[in-house]
Amino acid sequence: MTLSVPVETTNFRVDIDEQGIAHLVFLPVGGMPVTDARGHAALADIWSTLSAHPQVKAILVRSEGKAFCAGGELAMVDEMLVSEAARQRVMREARDIVRGMINCSKPIVSAINGAAVGAGLAVALLADISVAARNAKLIDGHTKLGVAAGDHAVIIWPLLCGMAKAKYYLMLCETVTGEEAERIGLVSRVVDAEQLQADALQIARRLAVGSRSALEGTKRSLNHWLHAAWPAFEASLAAEMMDFSQADAREGVAAIKEKRAPDFNRASV
Repeated sequence: MTLSVPVETTNFRVDIDEQGIAHLVFLPVGGMPVTDARGHAALADIWSTLSAHPQVKAILVRSEGKAFCAGGELAMVDEMLVSEAARQRVMREARDIVRGMINCSKPIVSAINGAAVGAGLAVALLADISVAARNAKLIDGHTKLGVAAGDHAVIIWPLLCGMAKAKYYLMLCETVTGEEAERIGLVSRVVDAEQLQADALQIARRLAVGSRSALEGTKRSLNHWLHAAWPAFEASLAAEMMDFSQADAREGVAAIKEKRAPDFNRASV
């Protein structure tokens, strides 16, 4: 019997299967998953709920759409350009997503198909074990948008793939394929696209039957590395939100809407 966990969003659903695996599934089925304002808030709240849920033994984050999750929808970004309150709200939620995944007592597995961007990329890479399809596309597009790389990147990319690679990909907004992501250590495993869901589910099942105390203790201990990097994360998040009030961010959003390269030199004049 599958149980559903109520969430106040249509961006994803959460189902708990008979083996105690909570499936956080990005939606819509067959469409392009994104996070709107309600979805971003729900994504910030869900981790503490699942951590405390007595029937959840492991969490599997996956998608039934064309991609894993393409990040925040433009309406939310537009609001952040003009509203200090919106920037403060999104900053709190971004902090809660990262903190919630780090502090979640249950092991988290991600199955990354297609594009993973923005909040979707944060969830994909903050999972304890990340499995990517070879043709997946991991994109941290912050600097192309004209804002500092905030969200999750500064706290975890240097630990996963090293400072040199982190600076290269984050500063240049280079797309990382699933295959390249595994080669540089950004994800745990890479598999063929048709094997992705089965492989990630098998890992989640193995975790679900493991010792809860042993797994929680191992995760909590390893995540002290992330807690040590928390000041860097806070600095990056503050820089990102400050940048959303600047001309470069307005130019970056306009360029996306007009499907052209941004001209930050013109924007800064």
